[in-house]
This record gives sequence, structure tokens and C-alpha cells, in this order.
Amino acid sequence: MKTPKDCLGHLSGGKVLDVATGVGGFIDFLIDGLKDYTQIIGIDTNEAVRASFERNFKDSPRVSFEMMNAKQMNFPQASFDTVCIANSLHHMAELDEVILEMKRVLRPGGNFIILEMYRDQQTETQLTHVLMHHWWAAIDRIQGVFHAETYTRQKIIDLVAGMGLRDVVFHDLSDTTGDPRDTETVRQLEDSIDRSIQKAGGEHELKRRGEDLRKRVKKVGFHNAASLMVTGKT
Repeated sequence: MKTPKDCLGHLSGGKVLDVATGVGGFIDFLIDGLKDYTQIIGIDTNEAVRASFERNFKDSPRVSFEMMNAKQMNFPQASFDTVCIANSLHHMAELDEVILEMKRVLRPGGNFIILEMYRDQQTETQLTHVLMHHWWAAIDRIQGVFHAETYTRQKIIDLVAGMGLRDVVFHDLSDTTGDPRDTETVRQLEDSIDRSIQKAGGEHELKRRGEDLRKRVKKVGFHNAASLMVTGKT
């Protein structure tokens, strides 16, 4: 499997913005991969993730969190050297607006980084992850939360082609070396399925899908779905 250094080791990050950062999972990848950086700011609209984010980076003074809507950021034009978005394209109801805003706050010649899982060209164990993710998305939608199914690999490529980036490089990230039926992983997935079934309420079809996924996890196993990483410059 490609490492963070394989993907990002040629890039100096400078001042970095991570959009839809959540608890900062992709920031760990950036720190491990980038040649260097001066500051990383993660933004998100979910206040509930702040405590976990700040706990994760309590020993990293150059990493910080800000509550902010990616469609209308409180940053001046061209104020970042690198902008990133990871596993969040399919969570954006107005994705075009988000991309334009990311490009606005990125300096000319800056780095634009995307990481996104895709739904096709997966192994059977990785397909378990895709099917679970699509089920989680369906549950979010009945609760009024925008959450589309993941894109195909080609759709991600087509999206990037329309962004006008130069020096674009693609990396497929996939790791199926671990035990697909690891006891702890299966336990965590079953716990997640239980919680999601509760969230499904009276939606019997969604509950049935959850029980089918429980059986699939035990029979087929689970690996994280393959993702496409894209780096380019404005």
C-alpha cells in the first residue's frame, strides 16, 4: 500500500486548510505525508467534533480547529498554501460552491488535495464497507441530513477534470492485508450496526438491510474501501 509520504512527500504544505475535518483523521495523514508545513487549520460545521479534534491534537500547537461553513469561509482570498478535503465530497449538497470557495482561499499555484473513497472496482471485503456506507447514508437522509452514495472512481476523475487544476497526480489507496474477520473489528461493526438500526426507527427495509450487513460482515469480512487521492495545483 502507498504511504502518506508516497503521495505527499514532494509537497511543502505551508499554511494548510482541511475542509470538513471532523475529528481530524486526514490531518494525521497530512502530518505524516507532507514534506513540511507551518500551520494546519481544520474547519467543520459540527460543534460536537471539536472536543475530540482538540484532544487528538493537544500536543500539536500548529494544528487548530475552527467552526465554519465551507460554502462561506471567514478567510481572506489566497490565504492558504494548501487546501484539502477528504471523504466528504459526497456529503456536500452544494459541492460546486464548496470547491469554488476552497479555490478562493487558496493562493495561486497552491496545492489542492482530494481524498475520496469510491464504490466500484472493490474487492468483496471492501464492498462490505461500500454497502455499509451507502446504508449509513440512507439512514442519514431519512433524518434530513444530506449524504449521497459514494461516487464511482471515474466520477471523481471527471470532477477533478472540471476544476482546472494543473500537475494533477492520482494515487489509488487500498489495503487488504489485514484479517477481514478480525474479532475487534467485527465487534465494532456490529455495535455500529446496532446503533444505526436504532436510528432507522420504523423504516423496516433499512432495518432489514442492517441485518443483512451483519451477516455479510461475519461471512465475507471487512476491509476499508479503496480511495482515490488527487493532488494538483491552481
